Amino acid sequence: MAGFSDHWTFAFGVLGNIISFFVFLSPLPTFYNIYKKKSTEGYQSIPYTVALFSAMLWIYYAFLKTNTTLLVTINTFGCFIETLYVGFYLFYAPKKARVQTIKLLLLLVVGGFGAIVLVTQFLFKGAIRAQIVGWICLVFSLCVFVAPLCIVRQVIKTKSVEYMPFLLSVFLTLSAVMWFFYGLLLKDFNIAIPNVLGFIFGILQMILYVMYNKKEEVVIKEQNLPELKDHVIILEDDKKKLPELSEEQIIDIMKLASLVYSEKNYGNLTEDAKNDKVVSKLQTVEA
Repeated sequence: MAGFSDHWTFAFGVLGNIISFFVFLSPLPTFYNIYKKKSTEGYQSIPYTVALFSAMLWIYYAFLKTNTTLLVTINTFGCFIETLYVGFYLFYAPKKARVQTIKLLLLLVVGGFGAIVLVTQFLFKGAIRAQIVGWICLVFSLCVFVAPLCIVRQVIKTKSVEYMPFLLSVFLTLSAVMWFFYGLLLKDFNIAIPNVLGFIFGILQMILYVMYNKKEEVVIKEQNLPELKDHVIILEDDKKKLPELSEEQIIDIMKLASLVYSEKNYGNLTEDAKNDKVVSKLQTVEA
């Protein structure tokens, strides 16, 4: 029975690694947009900075536990790719955003992680050290899943999903499912519990994407409709029909139309010549 459980644990761990790999790559379209715009306006570095810190914590936790190789592999890749994202953001960010990101990096990655390592190494030993670090990992994993709420707030405020990649929401949800079962089968609730919240937030983001993406499509369609303000539309009304004209009236209208047309063509004539032409035309109509 234990062997069967180990196989499932390994299977969910491998699936978690594969899906988490795509989770870490899913922001690539976001950074491609930043590259095209040459600006980070509308984007924030907080999710990537917190994700970097969380990945570093999980690596430290994995080294304090046994049978956690799959945690080491994916979080090592996570550290690498999140470092690239933060560096890319710093390159295109304005001065104010760049300073804020650097402060956050120093606070979390240098100060926070360094303090956690020093305190747990000198004040705690053995299983208690792993337990304390596990609790810290649990808290900051919750922060990783909560961090996208700033993007969710922006989506609701702007009614636009431009800054919330759909693929990221999908892969976060799938990843949360895999790591939940991995932690549950491993009987490590520090791994399992945060992914419950990750699953909930992933579903929330996908719902918001579907809601506001449809609204954007409606707005785009309305903008693409042709403008009809300069057009005259005549609607046929059976109750109010135009009066029928006799043949003589139609002939008179045609003669008047001919008169107007001929006046336009005699623009180069003198005033006397024009008057003679008008009088002759009127005499013709009266006849």
